[in-house]
Amino acid sequence: MAEREPPYDPYIPSGSSAAGGSSGPSGNQRTAALQAQIDDTVGVMRENINKVSQRGERLDSLQDKTDNLAVSAQGFRRGANRVRKQMWWKDMKMRVCLIVAIIILIIVIVVPADLRSHALSGPSGVAIGRDQDCGADLVRLRKSAREKDGKNKKTQRNPRQGKFPSSPYKVFALRRYNNGDYVQLIIVSRELDRKILPVREPKQSLSAAAAGGERSPYQTVTPTPPAEALSKSYSRAEISLGHRTAGWSLAAHQSSCRMLVDKMFSLRPAVRRAIVTRSLRAVSAPQALSSRTLPGSVGCLRIRSSLSLSQSRQYSRSADPQLSTRSTVVQLLSNIGSKREVQQYLSHFTSVSSQQFAVIKVGGAILTDHLQTLSSALAFLNHVGLYPVVVHGAGPQLNKILEDAGVEPHFEDGIRVTDGKTLAVARKLFLEENLRLVEELESMGVRARPITTGVFSADYLDKEKYKLVGKINHVNKRPIEAAIEAGCLPILTSMAETPEGQVLNVNADVAAGELARALQPLKIVYLAEKGGLFNGDTGEKISVINLDEEYDHLMSQWWVRHGTRLKIKEMRELLMDLPRTSSVAIIHPADLQKELFTDSGAGTLIRRGNKVHTKTSLSEFEDLQAFKDVLIRDREDRPFKAYCDDPMEALAIVLPPEEGSALAHLATFTVTKSGWLTNVADNVFSSIKKDFPKLVWTVKADDENLTWFFDKADGSLSREGDVLFWYGLEDSDEVKELVLEFTKHGRQMFGDINLESRLHRAAQAAFTRAGGSGLGAASTEQKRTFATSAGANALRAARRGRPVAAGHLTRSYSTNPNPPLGEKNVSNTRPSRVALIGARGYTGQALINLLNGHPYMDLRHVSSRELAGKKLQGYDKREIIYENLSPEDVRRMAQNGDIDCWVMALPNGVCKPYVDAVDQASDKGAIIVDLSADYRFDPNWTYGLPELVSRSTIAKATRIANPGCYATAAQLGIAPLVPYLGGQPTVFGVSGYSGAGTKPSPKNDVNLLTNNIIPYSLTDHIHEKEISSQLNTSVAFIPHVAVWFQGIHHTISLPLKEEMSSRDIRNLYQDRYAGEKLVKIVGEPPLVKNIAGRHGVEIGGFAVHSSGKRVVVCATIDNLLKGAATQCLQNMNLALGYSEYEGIPLE
Repeated sequence: MAEREPPYDPYIPSGSSAAGGSSGPSGNQRTAALQAQIDDTVGVMRENINKVSQRGERLDSLQDKTDNLAVSAQGFRRGANRVRKQMWWKDMKMRVCLIVAIIILIIVIVVPADLRSHALSGPSGVAIGRDQDCGADLVRLRKSAREKDGKNKKTQRNPRQGKFPSSPYKVFALRRYNNGDYVQLIIVSRELDRKILPVREPKQSLSAAAAGGERSPYQTVTPTPPAEALSKSYSRAEISLGHRTAGWSLAAHQSSCRMLVDKMFSLRPAVRRAIVTRSLRAVSAPQALSSRTLPGSVGCLRIRSSLSLSQSRQYSRSADPQLSTRSTVVQLLSNIGSKREVQQYLSHFTSVSSQQFAVIKVGGAILTDHLQTLSSALAFLNHVGLYPVVVHGAGPQLNKILEDAGVEPHFEDGIRVTDGKTLAVARKLFLEENLRLVEELESMGVRARPITTGVFSADYLDKEKYKLVGKINHVNKRPIEAAIEAGCLPILTSMAETPEGQVLNVNADVAAGELARALQPLKIVYLAEKGGLFNGDTGEKISVINLDEEYDHLMSQWWVRHGTRLKIKEMRELLMDLPRTSSVAIIHPADLQKELFTDSGAGTLIRRGNKVHTKTSLSEFEDLQAFKDVLIRDREDRPFKAYCDDPMEALAIVLPPEEGSALAHLATFTVTKSGWLTNVADNVFSSIKKDFPKLVWTVKADDENLTWFFDKADGSLSREGDVLFWYGLEDSDEVKELVLEFTKHGRQMFGDINLESRLHRAAQAAFTRAGGSGLGAASTEQKRTFATSAGANALRAARRGRPVAAGHLTRSYSTNPNPPLGEKNVSNTRPSRVALIGARGYTGQALINLLNGHPYMDLRHVSSRELAGKKLQGYDKREIIYENLSPEDVRRMAQNGDIDCWVMALPNGVCKPYVDAVDQASDKGAIIVDLSADYRFDPNWTYGLPELVSRSTIAKATRIANPGCYATAAQLGIAPLVPYLGGQPTVFGVSGYSGAGTKPSPKNDVNLLTNNIIPYSLTDHIHEKEISSQLNTSVAFIPHVAVWFQGIHHTISLPLKEEMSSRDIRNLYQDRYAGEKLVKIVGEPPLVKNIAGRHGVEIGGFAVHSSGKRVVVCATIDNLLKGAATQCLQNMNLALGYSEYEGIPLE
């Protein structure tokens, strides 16, 4: 066989040179060596490139971590600043308290020493000592006093009757008032240097005691008065400490002065506070001396005679403790509003009898969660002399007790069906809750009286339907009045009795309403955890509802439904039976004082108000005289001068200059056409000019007689459709000041002196609120009043927005166009009956677990063909057996109104017969949530992705298509960047095998998936269509299934039309999902193992290509929870009127 010729190589010589045996091998070796060097170089370059790439990735990672640290540091700095400010305020408060304590200590220590030094320095020029001539009188006085004491010990019966001291003393002064029947005897002992003994005695006794006839009102008397006169009058005496300025004194109460001082120093803090407090008030009226004697001997004293009448102070009775407490509480209330507001409302509330102040309805949840706050609020009202009538329920507690006892709560038309067993439990519970509230009030020093029977009389509401439920037909006010007369707060339960004595259950709201009809109170207060009613469109609290004006509009709003609708309707019916001055307030217990004692209030105030009418001509006024009276009323409060002719063809009203001004103001100038033709206007204006040398006025720029006013004026200025005229202003400074004022404020410079200006301003304000702000818009400082006039409502009682206190967990979502509605938008507190069709799959089981923990969802029926007849596991609220419901069964149940919400957890293409069955039922209010893809593209159904679809739209919907798991994560991962897309995004999605369902297939075969990943439906997947349809942009979607059980990971490549940085993109996502509790933005790419079993979506990565024109975002989601069951519950909550996240475990 011929030897194969080697391939041609241009680098190997041919011909003769190739024949050389040595040159061939040598050339091949060189070539091989060069090739090896090239390969080594390429290898090194590849390694370097890999290292550079790795370093670049690490740098990107470090950059992301640095950005995250920067954001965290910024948040930490803000938190540190807040803490620093709080610590500064606390430090300042502590310093102030310390300074006050030091001042009090100084007063307690120094003042007694000051008293002692003053007592030792008497009036100058007169000295009384032991050796003076008064000794004999002192002996007689002491002896007589002791004898008197001995008699008093036997005969004294009045505990207030004092005794004359038997210990050594010295009398050194008598003070007598001008009327001659009141004397003060000043005594000195060792322990308390100086005492003033006021002694009442007829003039003759006084004369005998003075031993010298009439003297000056304050006179030093020596020698000492006879013992007979003193002992005779001493039973009316009282000891009190005196000060040389007569500005500090303390009355002794039922004990000797020495014992009082000992008490002061043994109880230092309390006594010192008492001394400081009492030193600021006048000394109380004379009281009886203690039966104890005054120990100690008398030292030498010097007395000044310079004490004058101007230094004296009249002694008055001590203030009533109740009034003192009231003034203190008023001062405290001033911290939440102006003192004027507090006094105004307090006077208003005390203008009626005590039981007519307020009826306060307390819900069971308030007693459970806010008992301390409620008791404090009621104690506050009691301290200002107000006695609200409190009626409470215990619905939530009763539901829980009944469920624990195995008694199923049953409601018909929102009314609890009450059998004997339920009533027994309810009665015991109501008594316990009533006693608990009473005990809490008593512990705060408030007298409260439990009234559990005897107030409400009732008949059966419908014995066959509701059983032991009552309809109140009479309210006995006597127990309430008796409690208030005894100084106790009446605490009522919502239990009633029939004439035969049968106890009946009554809804607490109904009981409060009937009680209000009987008492006719100024206020009816419903305490609620939400603190008011909220506008479902704006999320803002509604401050005021004037039913006559707004009722029809409110009832047409989508968010007024369920409990909110019923509450507004019942309150309207209640207020129709009460005077217009009555109102209903829905507030949180913590805001009770602010609601009652401030103009701005705190919750939602509901009142009848007055309906506003519009008139365009005088003929439309039914009572023209009333219209005239209103116009005249405007002129009653201010002096004016009117000019008119006999037929009243011309009328001018001039307001004289105000104090500090020389300018009069022409407020009104009206002339008929004939008046203009007959020159009456000129005559009137001439008369004005004679009386007022300086005058200003304004005229509309489109007035047809504008030229006439120009002729009468010395100057004018036009501004925004108004023309200012004046005459008589000769000083350039006056003109300049007037022009500047008009330029700045226009006709508003005249304030309220011009009726036309006032009406113009009011109309402008109303236009601004209605047109500029829109319905429900808030002004920054809106007030309301307890008056119900339409005028007050038009100018002050529109809804307002106020900053939320730091204690309320509320946030302003300025960057999220579709923020969560939150708990304050709850409109339903009643349980909802749920039926689950298709409960066998993974999603159905996950939903059952969520419903089991939901406080309001009541699962009634579960349907599964394979599991029919078996007991439902994982649901503890009631025992449920699987059923195999047919479309006909569903139609029948829907017609009977047995179910509030239907959940279709069926495969694609299966649920239509069931949906049609519900649609055919007469009750169209039932809600359907479909977990399949059957209705995601139906325009008559609402797509249920709350983070991207308007929550108010979902809340109004009755047919909701739950998004797919892949589609939810992909849409949330793409949506913030849709405006910046420069091409078609690509989604690489990988799901756990639970997404393939429970029926066996290759996509859920664990053996096949182990060490493997399976792509499927690489184009035209239904989720690709769903994502593209909802985002209005074409999206490529490539799904895969992997070996883990649950959880999805998306890697999303997004081309950009402009360069963007990673930080910019992450900020976009953080702003877009601000406040979302189920969307979390992270820096690093999220992992499936971190999202499995959790109820949200994590989005992160944000890796930007070196060109800045492409970003890769990663998103993870649990396909069974937020991808299906959690999202379903989220939509159910919104549609049924519950809090959006109710029953969803949040991190």
